[in-house]
Amino acid sequence: MHISLSLTQSQSQSQQQQQQRSFLLLLLSAIVNQRKEMGDYESSHSHRHNHHHHQQTIPKETALQALNTIIQLHFEKTLEKKRAIDSQKKELHKLFLLFFIFLSLVFMAQSQSTRLQCRHCWAPITLLSLSHLIFYVSVAQTLRCINGFKYQRRCHKLTLGLATDKLREMKMIGNAVGVGVGEQECAADFEIQYQEPDEGYFGKFKRNWALHFGFLILVYGFMVASSVVILCF
Repeated sequence: MHISLSLTQSQSQSQQQQQQRSFLLLLLSAIVNQRKEMGDYESSHSHRHNHHHHQQTIPKETALQALNTIIQLHFEKTLEKKRAIDSQKKELHKLFLLFFIFLSLVFMAQSQSTRLQCRHCWAPITLLSLSHLIFYVSVAQTLRCINGFKYQRRCHKLTLGLATDKLREMKMIGNAVGVGVGEQECAADFEIQYQEPDEGYFGKFKRNWALHFGFLILVYGFMVASSVVILCF
């Protein structure tokens, strides 16, 4: 019985030793795999960093060509918006011309009519009110287009000026440093953001709206007063 007990103890000890060995083997394999994964991560991270750094530097000639393209694009856009503004201004002048022709016809019809009396004042006043309302809506739409084109033109002019200054600065630096130095340029050095005017620029639009609206109010008041004077006095 003593022999069987010793055999049982020896078997249990051998099993524990085997379990300890297997546990150590698993632990060693886990450590090796972890180090391998860390090495792969570091290598891939350094590769991505080098690739990112490579993307951020471009040849100087490419940078100059990109700036020239940006300048040409915004210059053409500036001319395009200028033509659009001129076209809308011509439409606005036509609206004013037609409107004043209409008002002159109404004024002449009232002054030469023998049937219209003071009790008929509501007819020309209603006609004048409707015509002024329609004219105001047309002028407001045209002014909105003009102000929108002016704002876009201002943005393109600001961006064009920034790109021109950047191109001049790069050429001056290249001439000062000399040929063969600084052939690689950082992309952030010549990146041109789309420029917008400050909030004070919109005050110009508000003054323009107030000027046109005040002028229409004066014309409307003058025409109503003229109608009352012609028909009632």
